[in-house]
Amino acid sequence: MSDLSTVPLLLAGSLLLAFAALHDISFRTVPNRVPALILVFGLLLRAEHGELPAGLACGAIMFAVTYAFWRFGWIGGADAKLLSACAVFVPPAIVPTMVASTAIAGGVLAVIYLVAGSLAPRGIIRAAPRANILVRIRQCELRRLRRRGPLPYAAAIATGSWLAIAGS
Repeated sequence: MSDLSTVPLLLAGSLLLAFAALHDISFRTVPNRVPALILVFGLLLRAEHGELPAGLACGAIMFAVTYAFWRFGWIGGADAKLLSACAVFVPPAIVPTMVASTAIAGGVLAVIYLVAGSLAPRGIIRAAPRANILVRIRQCELRRLRRRGPLPYAAAIATGSWLAIAGS
């Protein structure tokens, strides 16, 4: 994947993955336009490399699997869309690596949240009215940790995708 014409598409997709991860950490949502744009960049990459049918097949299979996971309540809808888009964005040959890397990153994320939840201070946490964004994010995360809220799995998806691309 060192072709110079793919660099702008890879950079744009990677920046979108970073945005998705940060948005999920901050708000526990991923805007619909993010997986849609990653999908478009992935389609352009797959077409450029002559892998469009294989890329579409990977995306369709990933969507079928993640849709079932979503229906069972195992993952969020945004995670299903993001994983499906990433299955098109990365080369078809490394989709299994992306899935494995995402699973490992998700496990690490879960351990971090379990440990952080046990270490989080108890009591009322209030955001100062004029607190900067990092202070507010910290305070929101502490509340989520205490409630055992959902993980920001877009961070694991982004990490798994980056690792798979870097390894190719």
